[in-house]
Amino acid sequence: MKTIGMIGGTGWPSTLEYYRIINQETNRRLGGLNSAKIMLSSFNYSEIDALNKIEDHAGIYKLVLDAAQKLKNTSVDFIIICANTMHQYVDALEAGTGLKVVHIADATAKEIKNNNITTIGLLGTRFTMEMDFYKNRFNQFGIETLVPEKPDRDFVHAAIMNELLKEQFKADTKYRFLKIIDELENRKAEGIVLGCTEIPLLINQDDVELPVFNTLEIHAKAAVEYALS
Repeated sequence: MKTIGMIGGTGWPSTLEYYRIINQETNRRLGGLNSAKIMLSSFNYSEIDALNKIEDHAGIYKLVLDAAQKLKNTSVDFIIICANTMHQYVDALEAGTGLKVVHIADATAKEIKNNNITTIGLLGTRFTMEMDFYKNRFNQFGIETLVPEKPDRDFVHAAIMNELLKEQFKADTKYRFLKIIDELENRKAEGIVLGCTEIPLLINQDDVELPVFNTLEIHAKAAVEYALS
């Protein structure tokens, strides 16, 4: 069994879910008293939020690289980043540490392709929805990505930052998310990617008729698959 290096705290509610799912999936596959080998480096997200507000991406990458190097020093075998947005740094991180990073978008794209879907609606932070790092990974799998219109993108981003990261899950926020998903379906989305690891704490498959891709669960199980390969 390989040792997983988890970079978490972006935010901590979803990191908690990663830890639970990874250990449950490991035990499901191996039985007995087996659980995962994990080393966790967890951020104080307030520090990252401050850098995001001034768009200091170099400063954020420095924090992520430092966390990864500390994990490498504990002899982890590979890394997962417990947040979609932070995957914009994966290529640099692999080059800077020499460690494999199991990519959340690649794992999700494989699930989408397994469902014979070619057009997907993407919800996440404004960075995930508006930058190319996520869409480009999907493009490599032949998947077209649709994102909400700007007012809806702003709403989704604000809800993540001001509510979901604080474990606030409001009925009216959920209602607005579902309306946004309906609009993506009207634009011919065949499925919905919950591309922020906090969104699955608000929305799940029971809420939506289209196939929903929970990136948190998909990524956690992909980490187990790699750890046991």
